[in-house]
Amino acid sequence: MIINTELELKGNQFPSKIISYKKDVDTLYFTSENNVVLQLTIQRDSVLRFRYSTTSIFENDFSYAITRYASKGFNYLEVTEDDSKYIITTSKLICHISKEDMKKSIFDAKDNILISEDELGFHWEESYEFGGNIVKMSKNSQEKESYYGLGDKPVPLNLKGKRFENWVTDSYAFNKDTDPIYKAIPFYTGLHHEKSYGIFFDNTFRAHFDFCQERRNVTSFWAQGGEMNYYFIYGPEMGEVVSNYTDLTGKPHELPPLWALGYHQCKWSYYPEAKVKEVTNKFRELRIPCDAIYLDIDYMDGFRCFTWNKEYFPDPKRMVKELSDNGFKTVAIIDPGIKIDSEYSVFKEGLDKDYFCKRADGPYMKGKVWPGECYFPDFTNPEVREWWSGLFKELIEDIGVKGVWNDMNEPAIMDVPGKTFPDDVRHDYDGNECSHRKAHNIYGMQMARATYQGLKKFSFPKRPFVITRAAYSGTQRYTSTWTGDNVASWEHLTIANMQAQRMCMSGFSFVGSDIGGFAEQPSGELYARWIQLGIFHPFCRTHSSGEHGDQEPWAFGENITDIVRKFIEIRYQLLPYLYTAFWRYATEGIPILKSLVLYDQADSHTHYRNDEFVFGEKILACPITEPNAKGRRMYIPEGNWYNFWDNTLVKGGNEVWVDADLDSMPIFVKEGAIIPKYPIQQYVGEKEIVELHLDVFYKLGKEKALVYEDAQDGFDYKKGRFSLRNFNLLGREDSLTIQQFKSGKYITPYETFKINLIGLPFEIRKVEVDNVEIDLASSLKGNVLIISKEFTELRIVGKKEIILG
Repeated sequence: MIINTELELKGNQFPSKIISYKKDVDTLYFTSENNVVLQLTIQRDSVLRFRYSTTSIFENDFSYAITRYASKGFNYLEVTEDDSKYIITTSKLICHISKEDMKKSIFDAKDNILISEDELGFHWEESYEFGGNIVKMSKNSQEKESYYGLGDKPVPLNLKGKRFENWVTDSYAFNKDTDPIYKAIPFYTGLHHEKSYGIFFDNTFRAHFDFCQERRNVTSFWAQGGEMNYYFIYGPEMGEVVSNYTDLTGKPHELPPLWALGYHQCKWSYYPEAKVKEVTNKFRELRIPCDAIYLDIDYMDGFRCFTWNKEYFPDPKRMVKELSDNGFKTVAIIDPGIKIDSEYSVFKEGLDKDYFCKRADGPYMKGKVWPGECYFPDFTNPEVREWWSGLFKELIEDIGVKGVWNDMNEPAIMDVPGKTFPDDVRHDYDGNECSHRKAHNIYGMQMARATYQGLKKFSFPKRPFVITRAAYSGTQRYTSTWTGDNVASWEHLTIANMQAQRMCMSGFSFVGSDIGGFAEQPSGELYARWIQLGIFHPFCRTHSSGEHGDQEPWAFGENITDIVRKFIEIRYQLLPYLYTAFWRYATEGIPILKSLVLYDQADSHTHYRNDEFVFGEKILACPITEPNAKGRRMYIPEGNWYNFWDNTLVKGGNEVWVDADLDSMPIFVKEGAIIPKYPIQQYVGEKEIVELHLDVFYKLGKEKALVYEDAQDGFDYKKGRFSLRNFNLLGREDSLTIQQFKSGKYITPYETFKINLIGLPFEIRKVEVDNVEIDLASSLKGNVLIISKEFTELRIVGKKEIILG
């Protein structure tokens, strides 16, 4: 008998009073009267995981984001209680859990300052339409608190007062403030009272973040399904938060081959073969360094993945070999859509093995993309990923393609309102079967993972190189990325700068933008200014839509060509510096680009700066983002900085005007820096490095520097065949001392350092290498010194200038 025709809409529900507590090694369980269970896991002294169940039953604990290599363990754990709360203490944090309602407050264990506290805390709303819960969390915003992160959102760096959606979306020609776009990285950093913490909300459903927009002093995050499952990561330095998050979700599995850090050229599309050769030959003719040429979708036969259009490219293996002989690595695009074609082997094999995604009631998921109607592999199935990785054998091992670029993997579908799969599509999710509501945000990540596995297998003994457009947290383990289909506008130059910085503070440093803009056509001035920014991005590639004209470095006249060449040459000179920064990122999770707030959070002037950033550890850069500019105002962080162009010294902690005509941009080097440089090469490996240049910038006081080198490709570095040089610099009024400590078994091909001493306040009187005075006539020209790479201590002694007055 039906006794009620009305659906009970319960609205928000909350945990009630805690009635039980138990401890299991590093995991604590708190259960409420209404069957809510809070599972608190101490990952590390500074990393706590909070996970809630509203039924006292937890889902299978599975995450694509968390790496199995994440650091675990803690030095101290104490659990006590009083009448009103449980108190969990580690060596870094104190967490209070209210017995009345499960609300949490987290304090710094050293000074007991409040870091984070729940407002409503965890609450939920039952979803009648889909089942399960909409899970929610709200927290009080502290005085003057700022928020950063969330991946590639095209907005200013400080997120306060804004609201965002995380749902990976194909966003062609997106604008400033467009949301969502290509990536879903549910990690943000909060900063207040010079203390920084991070929240990683590991939930792959459509999620939202509100940073004090709806309510002035409340920040919140919620998802349309799944569990309330998040990690609290404490610093107190912002750099520590980002490094710990990167450790949790994974650092890159390998260093990139050094050529991947060179300049790359791409267009939709370069074809036929004659056009590819015309472009690559022009680079060599004009002596503009370039390491990679890209093939977009037109290289395929009817846009069928893993095929070649033999009319355009009759002998791809020969072409790739000839490009390689000319110093160009070939990178090819691969999309997820597999054309429905019974004569197409990839389609037939996928169909026979039942590898394609299906709708809820059994039909295959059919969608239109470049080849027409397609089916789509379920990359959340490990068997499908293994199959997909095997498909790269011919492309990589036989033909010799060196990199693969995954596009359209949001997944993007044409001519449908949501631009993607319907919610009811089913996925294996590594044995945790689910709908597309849960799998959507990780679909592109798992495609990139399968691609990476294929390249690692078939590129061996060389390193794999993969690029992806779509990503979720943890994708940085497998691949590089770019910021998607941007626009050739001055506003987008500004956006590209902010997006790259934001990706780096979101754990994903191997990032760049389509230099010059993908849609529409840049002016020569805009292209030159974008190149100036792009050489400081870890991934450096021009890419454009062929519908909008040419976008090669020589497309805008001789003057622009000369400027572009000049800056790409700077990129190639700085490769050992960038490679060292990448090694630190891959080993310690330290971002390659540092927004000023990440560089110096104690300086409140940095909290809303968007344009300036630190490249690596010691180079400050700031792009020109307006037309007809002869310079700009910029903020110089604390400390003393040398102007890159003329070595004049500027005192930091101030906003200053910097001259920068079209052939220049504001670049500064931190005092005490030791910047390694290679000679200009047309491509990585063109020249044997016979001497390492070291630009040494004098500082009164102490500074440290690193130079990491290896064979530039291959995996021998993982067996200890690397060279890591630690330099300690000590500057006094009348001397400069540099100590070197080397580790690793790699023998660099050069025997000498060419040391350029910049900013010395004295005239050099004598030089001692390992306590032995050397002949200045043969070793010193001006302030340039040539010495053996094997030195342990270099001491430069001078005579102080006497100023009469």
